[in-house]
Amino acid sequence: MALDRLDALETRIRDLVQLVQELKRKNAVLEDEVNTARQRLAAQDDMNRQWEKERVDIRARIEKVMSEIELLECIEDPKEVAID
Repeated sequence: MALDRLDALETRIRDLVQLVQELKRKNAVLEDEVNTARQRLAAQDDMNRQWEKERVDIRARIEKVMSEIELLECIEDPKEVAID
């Protein structure tokens, strides 16, 4: 009877060891996936910052051109002079 219990315990321990090994393998895979996702997120953040900088630069250039156009319009507007 005691040997049967010992055999059952040994089997359960072997199963637990296999389960722990399987969980460690899965954990390693998940850690790799998390690291990959973090790297992609960091790269995307860098791209977003670059696009925001470009957007700000383009806006500033457009505003500068618009102010130059307004200046030209002011110069080209004929002044009406009243002749009495």
